[in-house]
Amino acid sequence: MHTFKIEKPDVDLNITLKTKEMKSATSTPKVPFLEKVGYSLGDLASNLYFQIFVVFIPIFYTDVFGLPAAAMGTMMLLTRIWDAVSDPIMGLIADRTHSRWGKFRPLIMSMALPLAIVGVLTFTSPDLEGSAKLVYAYITYILLVMAYTAVNVPYAALMGVMTPNSQERTEISSIRFVSAFIGQLIVGSATLTLVVYLGRGNEQLGWQMTLVVYGVLAFLLLAITAITTRERITPTKEQKSSVVADLKELFKNKPWVLIALATIFQLTYIVMRGSATPYYFRYYVLDQSMNLFGQNINLSYEVFTSAFVSSGSVATLIGAILTGFFTKKIDKKNVYSIWLILSAFFSCFFFFIQPQNVLMMFVLNVLVSFFFGSVSVIQWAIYTDAADYGEWKFGHRATGLVMAASLFALKLGLTLGGAFVGWLLELHDFVPRAVQSEYTILGIKLLISIYPAIFGLVGGLMILFYPLKDNMMVQIENDLTARRNNSKE
Repeated sequence: MHTFKIEKPDVDLNITLKTKEMKSATSTPKVPFLEKVGYSLGDLASNLYFQIFVVFIPIFYTDVFGLPAAAMGTMMLLTRIWDAVSDPIMGLIADRTHSRWGKFRPLIMSMALPLAIVGVLTFTSPDLEGSAKLVYAYITYILLVMAYTAVNVPYAALMGVMTPNSQERTEISSIRFVSAFIGQLIVGSATLTLVVYLGRGNEQLGWQMTLVVYGVLAFLLLAITAITTRERITPTKEQKSSVVADLKELFKNKPWVLIALATIFQLTYIVMRGSATPYYFRYYVLDQSMNLFGQNINLSYEVFTSAFVSSGSVATLIGAILTGFFTKKIDKKNVYSIWLILSAFFSCFFFFIQPQNVLMMFVLNVLVSFFFGSVSVIQWAIYTDAADYGEWKFGHRATGLVMAASLFALKLGLTLGGAFVGWLLELHDFVPRAVQSEYTILGIKLLISIYPAIFGLVGGLMILFYPLKDNMMVQIENDLTARRNNSKE
């Protein structure tokens, strides 16, 4: 409540008008719950691929496809050179797309099928040798990255134009990441089982057919997203900009620069941990016989890995669901920072666990994953806030470019995480499908604990300097709503 003094009526009137204007500016229509769910299914589809990137693609390339670890790591890095071009290009294309269905939804629909097809090709192991096999891997992986970009740049940008309200976007992001983590849970729990079942002893065929299943499911989910969502925010009529101007403003957008840098470290952290997981169970924990409920049960590396990834996904999902509760108590930038640091801190303890102490592995994994859940949700809410800040600061909106550049930061972290795994395995003398030396086992333990935790800690500390607090975003939303209303008059 405002308290007004009688002796200053001019100031009182001014404040009263501003209060009414603020109420009017924030009275935007709510996005229907079913539309939020429809939007979220697109992230379930994307995570059928993304979780494979995080956990399984390195061990697929080394142990199934047959690439040396260092060659796999270098390929992960070099293929992102094209990403440096394709992500911003896709963002610029999306911002300049005009159709009766909007800017972003037609692109999601049209690229869903190519993504499914290229996914199958990437996880196909042709009967090739030497350089020919490496060339095939490069071509298919580049195509997969491009198709993923072509779907996910407009998908990420779509949330920024569904509503102008930051709190609504946080809710959409929370529901979105519930679906994302369901996708992660499906991949974590079902992938190796599907490979064994569909391959019938042929691991190469098993991976190919598993991607057929995921491709069909992803296509259907992305179609639902495109059909059920609406684009409510359109740029003001006078908005005109050049590509060069858009890029300059992007790098003058301090909030975006900080969250982009933090994203690189955040993704490097989680990808190194995720990609190290199959190696950790296959070569360090090994197959074990455990007494459960009075019965001896033989647990293979596939069972351990699936259960470990699945339990982590459930914990991450719980963390994501509770994000709204956390951000009502604490500014969302502080939740992002502190939770990421805590996740990395608990990750360090994996270095000290003995292979027989499976229970402690799972307990620590639940803690690591729980704190990371909110980080993932808040990350995308912060990106849409950064897009609002850019429009507020520079006078026009470039949501597609902001999200494209943000996805590039995400995929750069994905790249560095995968590349470091390959290089560090090679550094520690890793040999696929062999009994590993003590030095190699040391490297695998470091890959799931200390090495990635360094990146997580740096990312968490970096976001402490992020300038957009929640109360500032309320003011930015009000200013932007007033501008848009004025432009329609």
